[in-house]
Amino acid sequence: MKKIDLHIHTIATVSDKAFEFDLSKLKEYTEKLDIDAIAITNHNVFDFKQYNEIVKELDIIIFPGIEIDLERGHLLLIADNKDLSEINDFAKKCERVTSLINTKDDYITLQEFNQIFTVLDKYLLIPHYQKNPIINNDIISQINSLISAGEVSSYKKFKTCIKDKESLVPVIFSDTRYFSTMKNFSTQQTFVDLEEITLNGIKSCLTDKQKVFLTKEEGNNFFQATDDGLMLSTGLNVILGERSTGKTVTLEKIFHNHDNVKYIEQFSLLQNDKQKFEELLSRRHSSVSEEFLSEFKQVIDSVKNIDEKQNELEIEKYLDSLLKYASDNEKADAFSNTKLFSENLFTKKDLFSLKNLISATKLLKENSDYKSIINNHITNQSLEALEIDLMKEYLRLEVINLKKDWVNNLISKVKDELRFRTSSTVPEDVDFYRMMVEKDKVNKFIKIVNDLKKESEIDRKEIRGFKIVAFTKNFTSATHLKKVCKRQISLTGAFLNYNLPFKFLKSLQSLDIEETELYKFFIDIEYKTLNKLGFEVSGGERSEFNLLHEINDALKHEMLLIDEPESSFDNIFLKNEVNALLRDISKSIPVIIVTHNSTVGASIKPNYIACTKREINDGKIIYKTFSGHPADIHLKSVTGEIINNYDVMLNCLEAGNDEYNKRREETYDILKN
Repeated sequence: MKKIDLHIHTIATVSDKAFEFDLSKLKEYTEKLDIDAIAITNHNVFDFKQYNEIVKELDIIIFPGIEIDLERGHLLLIADNKDLSEINDFAKKCERVTSLINTKDDYITLQEFNQIFTVLDKYLLIPHYQKNPIINNDIISQINSLISAGEVSSYKKFKTCIKDKESLVPVIFSDTRYFSTMKNFSTQQTFVDLEEITLNGIKSCLTDKQKVFLTKEEGNNFFQATDDGLMLSTGLNVILGERSTGKTVTLEKIFHNHDNVKYIEQFSLLQNDKQKFEELLSRRHSSVSEEFLSEFKQVIDSVKNIDEKQNELEIEKYLDSLLKYASDNEKADAFSNTKLFSENLFTKKDLFSLKNLISATKLLKENSDYKSIINNHITNQSLEALEIDLMKEYLRLEVINLKKDWVNNLISKVKDELRFRTSSTVPEDVDFYRMMVEKDKVNKFIKIVNDLKKESEIDRKEIRGFKIVAFTKNFTSATHLKKVCKRQISLTGAFLNYNLPFKFLKSLQSLDIEETELYKFFIDIEYKTLNKLGFEVSGGERSEFNLLHEINDALKHEMLLIDEPESSFDNIFLKNEVNALLRDISKSIPVIIVTHNSTVGASIKPNYIACTKREINDGKIIYKTFSGHPADIHLKSVTGEIINNYDVMLNCLEAGNDEYNKRREETYDILKN
């Protein structure tokens, strides 16, 4: 079994944050983590000179490689290390890649890739698979015969791919930059079932899911949690230890060694301030507000440019000019009597809704995720026919609009000439149709706002007995409006018009408010958290809800760490609610809990346990970690030291055997009898 890391960065390119490579750190990493082989894979660059320097310094197998920006995804391309002339040829090909990538947004096309690397079967190709930026499946399929493995970003994804018959063989690598001040080394490497490391041997292993592992001896049910050798289960883990023995130190080290980790720190969820709790709740569930108001936002956009005052002025001007035109009728001459003198312009057809309909049809036709459902109701042939007919109708109406444009332009020119030559009063041009449409829009807007302001429940979710209820509520004051205003401005004047929707909108537009934020000022959305009895939660219940919510949120991450939850919660809550939830989550991601509480430490029934110890050696604090299965007699350290598991359990969870027996006999047995 060999441990490999085929994704290592040693040069800062346009795709990296600046760092200064430290060869001694890379050497320390390979020695401390017992790495058998690595590949140097910088972004779109291969530095042959630096590669040789690394080969001379490190006493392990080192493959030349490159990480290529291919069609907006990333692909590791690794060459053999045996033939110097082949490495020279590889270096020249990499120079061509480098010349095409000048910014972090540049990439090479598949065609360019094939033109540069003409014989792909002599390389090892590993795309970003379940890791960003992902190589598109279409690209993988076009070079599918040469790709059998894909890089993933977490142990969760590694295990998922192992179980999925259709997925690529998963590999997980460090993807690390090595610099002098780095404190922790990544523990993300892959074990391959090989006796001797060669590129062809690795390629062979990466075609078989039975030959790749997260650990050397424990297979895929464990992973290396820290760079000092601590192994933990990919399921549920408990870390025990007396106070100040390094439990939190170990947890923080795990946190810094891995990406996308949910870390719930000790006391972080205590919530006694009701207002702050409600603000936190609103932030957490802001998507509910956005979704509820999304259509109203479009309503605002449709009326925000309507100017009722200007329309009234135009009508007054028109009526004045019409009266003047009538009174001057005796002065009419050949020019003013001409038909076109007072002719109205043609109104053009608004094609906005038709354009949206064409786009929606195209979306249905091109959608791949729900193609089978769509085709159960509408065939592709019908969608294509509909799209063509709609486009024909669009072209027909557009031609009519163009003709109207041409005629309107001609009428305007004739009218200008006639009016220039006559002394008669000219009636003002006014678009009554547009004004009627706008008036109708304003009336509908007022009705929509008034309906929206009727207080109602809009969403309800349940988390382990707690209910989160979202409901609409009217703003009650200018101060209340400040809740949604991002700028320091006075809203007092605008709020005077709050019950006059369109006037209120115009008042808001006169202030320094982003137009994209206007929809937020009409209705407030508040959230309440209710307990099992349907009442608002108390201070202690708010903390319980926070913990359950944060744990529930953990599935968006790749690992969950919790530091002493018993510091804030009672044992009944931990046993009945938290333990069951943590066990469920540990089926998907690794869960690691630091505790010295028996309800969490023992009752939760972990897959694996660890115990921390602190020693003083020559005036220096040394933290040691012992680990094993809950039923093991002894827990072992990385160096082979052992401690008695029974003693650990009683000392850490029950304050020792004597105290446990005393409490049982003198308290619980007396109460029982």
